[in-house]
Parts: sequence; C-alpha cells; structure tokens
Amino acid sequence: MGFTSQRLAYVDEAGVEKVNLVGVAGGPRSARAELALVAHTDCVPFDPDWKEALKLTEKNDRFYGRGACDTKAFISAALVAANAAHASTLEAPLMLIFTADEEVGCVGAKHLVERKLPGAHFAIVGEPTSLTAIRGNKGYCLAEVEVLGKEGHSAYPDTGRSAIFRAGRFLIQLEKAALGELRQEVDPSFQPPFSTLNVGLISGGKARNIIPGSCRFSVEWRPIPGQSPDRGLQLLERLKRQFEEEEPGFQAQIRMLRSDAGWQISPDSELVRFVAEQTGNPPATVAFGTEARQLSQMGSQAVVFGPGDIRQAHQSGEFVPVPELVRCEEVLEKAINYFCRRSGSDP
Repeated sequence: MGFTSQRLAYVDEAGVEKVNLVGVAGGPRSARAELALVAHTDCVPFDPDWKEALKLTEKNDRFYGRGACDTKAFISAALVAANAAHASTLEAPLMLIFTADEEVGCVGAKHLVERKLPGAHFAIVGEPTSLTAIRGNKGYCLAEVEVLGKEGHSAYPDTGRSAIFRAGRFLIQLEKAALGELRQEVDPSFQPPFSTLNVGLISGGKARNIIPGSCRFSVEWRPIPGQSPDRGLQLLERLKRQFEEEEPGFQAQIRMLRSDAGWQISPDSELVRFVAEQTGNPPATVAFGTEARQLSQMGSQAVVFGPGDIRQAHQSGEFVPVPELVRCEEVLEKAINYFCRRSGSDP
C-alpha cells in the first residue's frame, strides 16, 4: 500500500523479543505525520473450553473470536481505510502504529516513547468504544504488599505472629480509606467520578497448622486525570507507618509494579469534534486505561475510538458487530482524507 515500515523490537521481562510495527505513507517523508492510527496487536488469554477462540466466526451479523473487538477489528478497519484512501497519494503523511504488550501495561507504547518516536499531530487510538469518541481515561497503578509475621505451631499462637491477621487489619483500614478519602477528589466527567482502589489477589501461609509468616496481596488503583499516580502508594506507606507505630514488631514491604497517570483532552479538540460529528455520539470518558497517554507523550492530540463494546472483551464469546466494524472503517477513511489531504502545519 506504499508504506515505509520498520519493526522496532525490544525484549520483555521474560527475555522474549517483542515488536512494534510502524509504517508511514504519503506526503513528504521529511514532514511529521499528520494522523496516526494506533492499535495494540496483543490480546488476553482465552478459556480452553472456547474451542473457536482462534477461528474467526460470523453469526447473526457478528464476528466472534479472541481479540475480535479488542483490537483486531480496529486494525482491520485501519488497513482497509488506508488502502481505500490511497495512502501513498496523501498530501501529508499517514502513520500506522501497531504495538505489542498493551494488555500487560502498555509496554510496547512505552518503548516507543523511550525511543523518542515522533508521533503524528493527531492520533486515533483503537479500543472498543462502541464508536464513541473517548477524550479521557483513568490511569492504572499496581503495587504488591507483603505483610510479615513469625511462624510457629498453631496450637501455641503466642509463639508466633500471624501475618494473615496483620494483613487483615491492614486491609480494613485500606478499605476505609478507599471508601472515604479517595472519593474526596472527583472529576464529574468520569463514572465513577473518583479514583477507585481494589485488592484483587491475596495469598499467605504454608499449612493449616502453621502460624503464617507472610501474607501478600495486590493493590490496584485507577487515578482520575490530574491526580498523582503516587496517591495510592502514599496511602499504603502512610498505613504502614501507622501500624508500625501502633503495633510493635509490625513489618510490611511495599513494591510498586506499575504507575500510569490518567489522560484527558479538551472536548473542543479538533479531532474529538471530528470523530463525534462523524458518528453522532457525544464524546465520553472511560475508567479503563489506554495508550492515549503514551501518544500524548509523543506529541499527539489523541482520541480513543473503535468498534465493539469493552464489556464484550476479555471474556469467552468476544465479538464485534459487523455494522460497527464497517462504520468504523468509513470514519477512519474520512479522517485520513480530512487530516492528510490538507496542509500539514502544526495545529
């Protein structure tokens, strides 16, 4: 289709090489791209009982398969739109960015930021948004807390210190803070309008008759835009100090695993208004994370947009409605022609 492409590789934490694919077509190649269509190529695992997870299946005007809406549909629409718009003839360059490892922390996109890849002036980031222009998303942060105790025979509880009981007391206070002070800062454009906090995993102990010497749990929080991603970490550290002061011998270790701030753009952005006008759907925000923040770090005005419903993703029977897929391609083709067949000057 006339694209000059490059594979930008990196090695993940498991030592496996992953690749981001970037292509540019049209316009003077020395110019900065005017529009980028962005999507992640990875998807979440699937239940082995879903026998057709890796086989695209059409039924009742829907395409079924793992990643159907998150985000293979957008990638398909982007490629068809670029071909239909005759990308090589565009006055201003069009960029395609297909990333790796979005589902495990936007890792591929973060590598592009680290490599200082110049982004386009505008970027449409593919996610299943039911064809709604998304102008903001919450951040995503993750920490692991290990509460320590002292092992002993369970018949003689005074000989040890239960890490699980200690963790339980810690979690009670953490829940109070999550339901109280974290809800004091709000952004009414989000639902829910405050930063949320969740403890999704917990484990501890070695056997039923051993006083547990360790208990670990994960803490996830999703900060609203404008709020420091360290807000949850500060809360955890404050509770740790509080318990150390109140309970002699209390020990806990906190390890930060991920810290992504929220992102938002004005509803008056030209790109947001263009997509909203094309679909007839008013702009909105979402609570889940996207790669829009990384694109903004690359200098792009971004909007999140795509076919399918996020509530259909990450589950067996994932699908994308065929009419939405077709409509997405039409909107992307119009966006390419609108932004890339005019002067490529800075907005």
